[in-house]
Amino acid sequence: MSDPTDSTTLFAVELRGAVKRFGDLVAVDGVDLEIRPGELFGLLGPNGAGKTTTLNLIAGYLAPDAGEVRIQGVPPSKAEARSRLGLAPQEIALYEGLTARENLRFFASLYGLRGGELERNVDWALGVARLEDRAKEPVKRFSGGMKRRLNLACGLVHRPEILLADEPTAGVDPQSRAHIFETIRSLAADGTTVIYTTHYMEEASALCERIAILDHGRLLALGTEDELLKLSGERTRIDLELVGDGVEGDLLAGLKGLAGVVETGFGDGVLTLFVDPGVPVLAPAVELLNNSGLRVGGVDIARADLETVFLSLTGRALRDEG
Repeated sequence: MSDPTDSTTLFAVELRGAVKRFGDLVAVDGVDLEIRPGELFGLLGPNGAGKTTTLNLIAGYLAPDAGEVRIQGVPPSKAEARSRLGLAPQEIALYEGLTARENLRFFASLYGLRGGELERNVDWALGVARLEDRAKEPVKRFSGGMKRRLNLACGLVHRPEILLADEPTAGVDPQSRAHIFETIRSLAADGTTVIYTTHYMEEASALCERIAILDHGRLLALGTEDELLKLSGERTRIDLELVGDGVEGDLLAGLKGLAGVVETGFGDGVLTLFVDPGVPVLAPAVELLNNSGLRVGGVDIARADLETVFLSLTGRALRDEG
């Protein structure tokens, strides 16, 4: 993976001060992003945050009003940049009167695929969507989940280096959602750069190496999940119900000396540890307690999460509209 501190790095996608306005609405407001080749990168934010507009700037469907966008150093308006991109749009973009195979053939032809190469790629994309046995059926007969899987496959049929996946699990059944997750992970493992937009924090947490949080067109925070959790200043709270005598001062000092422990407390037989998110504290804490003759009768963990980060940045819930 490329080193983001290396000035010679050729990023898969770059946005430098990107701005996009629609009348008085600033949909993207000075966004700076550097996305590395092969990275599974998340754009997280509520509906109306500017995620889709950002993707459309990257795809070249929109031109920035200020700033610049680059695909491997090339503006997305250039054919060589567009050929590297695949887009699975939030709105399903399929021809319902055509079969699954015919849809894939059409989208493959738009990227210049012909003959045997086209057919091989279509067969591969049908496999990605797990629609081999339904390839000759018109799309209008498909369930919502099947359409969503085919929509993703149409954005992949030319085997792009960079996939833009805009809310790809919207309205799907659990099985299709799990399959889309599997597909996204597999693509990233094979070296495809994936930019994944969502307003579901659990999706960003489950899939993405780094996450950018957007709201009202502005980039509020950027980093790994652990980095974002630390940014919020919130701590994971671990309550340990103890069996035995109370916790002595030396033991409390020892617990506070564990890596990641910020604060400790004890009362009514419950030891409370406030720890930095992502730091494994429970096992060494239990070992210290056991060595002091105390047994843990129960554990309750309240974790900080991406919702916590968003609330700390904006003061409103992640799924709020607008």
